[in-house]
Amino acid sequence: MDIQEYSDKYCVIGAGASGLAAVKNLKQLEIPFDCIERENQVGGLWCYGKPYSAVYKSTHLISSKTMSGLLDFPMPADYPDYPNHEQVLAYLQSYAKQFDLNAHIQFNTTVDWIERDTDGLWLVKVSSLSGGTQTRRYRGIIIANGHLWDPRYPEYAGTFAGETIHARDYRTPDIFKHRRVLVIGGGNSGCDIAVEAAQNADATFHSTRRGYHYIPKFIFGIPTDQFNELSVRMGTPLFLRRAVSMLLIRLILGNPARLGMPNPDHKLLESHPIINSQLMYYVAHGDIHPKPEVAALAGDSVLFTDGSREQLDMIVYATGYKVTVPFIDQKHLHWGKYAPDLYLHAFHPDYDNLFIAGMLQPDSGVWWLTDLQCQLIARFIRAQRSDPKRAARFHAMKGGQQPDLRGGNRYIDSARHFHEIDHTAYARTVKRLLTMFP
Repeated sequence: MDIQEYSDKYCVIGAGASGLAAVKNLKQLEIPFDCIERENQVGGLWCYGKPYSAVYKSTHLISSKTMSGLLDFPMPADYPDYPNHEQVLAYLQSYAKQFDLNAHIQFNTTVDWIERDTDGLWLVKVSSLSGGTQTRRYRGIIIANGHLWDPRYPEYAGTFAGETIHARDYRTPDIFKHRRVLVIGGGNSGCDIAVEAAQNADATFHSTRRGYHYIPKFIFGIPTDQFNELSVRMGTPLFLRRAVSMLLIRLILGNPARLGMPNPDHKLLESHPIINSQLMYYVAHGDIHPKPEVAALAGDSVLFTDGSREQLDMIVYATGYKVTVPFIDQKHLHWGKYAPDLYLHAFHPDYDNLFIAGMLQPDSGVWWLTDLQCQLIARFIRAQRSDPKRAARFHAMKGGQQPDLRGGNRYIDSARHFHEIDHTAYARTVKRLLTMFP
């Protein structure tokens, strides 16, 4: 095998928001690197229409611009509270330009496989769009390929004769015209798609496994995450924040149980926040019909666990995504129950030169947390050469017990919540660890 030596460099895989955060922080600490990106531009899943993008035409952020941006580069002041996908992509492109990152990214290039060699370095086979391939040896790897692109499907008895799609492949609501549609899944995408179907389909049904707490996008005219942040900064205890938030949600949206929607089987903030001000509106108008979990598929119909049956033309599976890293063996990723089980969801407990950036599911915007995470990754990489004693201390920590990243919450045990974190607890922990590496 002809191997090209890049052993003084790190390889960053992906130039979405997480990859850009990794690249920026490596560049600022003058750590040599390459960034490999399969598309012809930065932006990752926010590149609407690209094969691996899960963005649909009406997509907006569900966290406000204030709580969403990368550090050192706030979103433009003239952006709306909840920017759309075109504005988000423009923001990420501006970020890459601001920090001069494009020159360090190899576009139209894919990573075929990665393997660890006997010296503990990483062999990376890359292929360019033009057809050329190359095997390189890198000092280390930062994986930033995202975790919202490989669809997860539930398993049901029977078969369905109508059309089925996953939310990842949904783009525009015209596909619902003159159809009876079932949306399966109670996450943010499932709720958004159900609302769009309600405005276009002949009939819309929404199936969820459990009840959820639906949170409005605004409280007293302020984006909800910003309103919540005020109480966090005041040091309000979690139980009191829950009580106040529940009261305000009931005043603004009402009680979902009154509309025939299931009661939640968990407390507020014990599942990933469902930010939606419209779902209950359309349920209340009879345009969305809540349904329990699917029991079986039956040709042109679907049976539900309450014994009801609906004739349908189309099913949309808004059932989430698998965490998939297709180019590296799971044995290298310290795989847990659902996904890699890493310290701070980023640091391998044994390898000091393998990281995953952005594998987080917070109760706020994720990018500023990923930026903090990447600051710590970059400082640890630098310390391995400049300050081995500090690096050894951190190595021992990341091989030990995970700190509390949940802020007192007990999240639902599911694949969706494996990387769920409380943003305040996570940021506090990472900022404390950053002080180890001046």
